[in-house]
Amino acid sequence: MSQVTVSLKEIRSTTAKALVAHGASAWIADEVASAVEKAEANGNLICGLYYLESYCQQLLTGRVNGTVEPTVTTPKSASVKVDAGFGFAQSAFARGLPEALKVTKDAGTCSLAICHSHTCTSLGYFTEQIAEAGLIGIGLTNASAVVSPPGGTKPVLGTNPIAMAIPDKNGGVKFQFDQSTSAIALGKITMAAAAGEEIPLGWAIDSDGNPTTDPKAALKGSLVSTGGYKGYGFGLMAEVLAAAVTGGVNSIHSSALKAPEGKPHNLGQFYFLLDPEVYSGGEFWNRLDTLSEAVDSQPRARLPGSKRHSVTEVSIELDVWEKVVALANYTGS
Repeated sequence: MSQVTVSLKEIRSTTAKALVAHGASAWIADEVASAVEKAEANGNLICGLYYLESYCQQLLTGRVNGTVEPTVTTPKSASVKVDAGFGFAQSAFARGLPEALKVTKDAGTCSLAICHSHTCTSLGYFTEQIAEAGLIGIGLTNASAVVSPPGGTKPVLGTNPIAMAIPDKNGGVKFQFDQSTSAIALGKITMAAAAGEEIPLGWAIDSDGNPTTDPKAALKGSLVSTGGYKGYGFGLMAEVLAAAVTGGVNSIHSSALKAPEGKPHNLGQFYFLLDPEVYSGGEFWNRLDTLSEAVDSQPRARLPGSKRHSVTEVSIELDVWEKVVALANYTGS
């Protein structure tokens, strides 16, 4: 399949142009485009341009509000709430983060709830920003139900990811991870089905509850939790904090996220922010260095999300990029 090399700068500008062309405000489009750019830079294709067409379609149908101004409040002294107003999660987070950072500076910790938003796609995009501000960031969210409980056959939870990012002493990120609590992200199943490829055993079950390597059977059945009961517990934790605490929709009531029409996603994201020095002072950095050295001393080991190579351009399938350009040139006709 033909590939084209595109700069990250062009990915961001073309994505923003496409979102504006379909009805988003310029500042909101730029926040979403920044997340798309980061996903493509990290090779996280499922959370990058893969989502752009659905963003644009849903802007046209009103499933996502591309012009709403998020409302930021502080319900209690160490709590920040952002009502996204059924708009994009990226713009809601951008409005809430400065207040959350201020609260954390004063209180040592803060909980940040993003309420009534569109899917956030890459949760690590947000926790990374918290770490870049010098704080520990933990985030959780939920999604449409695709994961059945151990022993069950009907989906109850979404892929319900959890992300964590740890700062370094120099304003960067020491390490981070962003992982679903399902055995695999749903996008990997849909991509395998589209490509006519099998999936490994342990990713999913069919509608009768039997393990399957057929992605189409998996899509009619459900995914399973990573690590069985252990991952199931983390998925439940994400569900409670992302849905019940924020007032967002439960996974079982969330419709397909990429469908052009339907009710707004109405999802929630929940973040913990913590000043790493609030309890142990500078000893935090000493302990972190000890951990890092123990891992780095092993030639083939690394802390997750560390030692990433910075890139300025990436290779994209030609037909994908042509679709992106067409979306950017949309005139409403």
